[in-house]
Amino acid sequence: MRRIYFLVPDLPTAEAIVDELLLDRVEARHIHVLARRDTPLGDLPEASVLQKSDFFPAIQRGLASGGAAGTLAGLVGVALVPGSVVVAGGAVLASALFGAGIGAWISGMVGLSIGNSQVTEYAEAIEAGQLLMMVDVPKARIEEVGELVRRHHPEVEFEGAEPLMPAFP
Repeated sequence: MRRIYFLVPDLPTAEAIVDELLLDRVEARHIHVLARRDTPLGDLPEASVLQKSDFFPAIQRGLASGGAAGTLAGLVGVALVPGSVVVAGGAVLASALFGAGIGAWISGMVGLSIGNSQVTEYAEAIEAGQLLMMVDVPKARIEEVGELVRRHHPEVEFEGAEPLMPAFP
């Protein structure tokens, strides 16, 4: 899945786009709308904390760095303890998994407190009253969905697609 971004000028346009996306078989759980705090969204699918924060990218970074640190700690432990060659594989694997888990947990908590780096690019437009629509679609449908929106709403700014999207919602 890839996330595509649209800057929408007003609520009626956003509602019309959501209706068209739903008719085009884009599930409602894959549509997220972000607006200024004082904007009532009504029935529009509001972006959750997970879309507003850097939670998933932080987890990915923490998983990688924690796993690497855990593997290194396991290797150092095996090298320093004499006679531990027999259980070396298990010890290194266990420390790598432990490090990955701790790294993902800590990074995820930090990521929740940091604004989404993709969304911060649109902060000025959102504060000016525009709405940011984030739509998660399969890679093969990016152009199709972009064209659908552009065809019916030329006033909408298609901002492109995120280069990488995690596999979980």
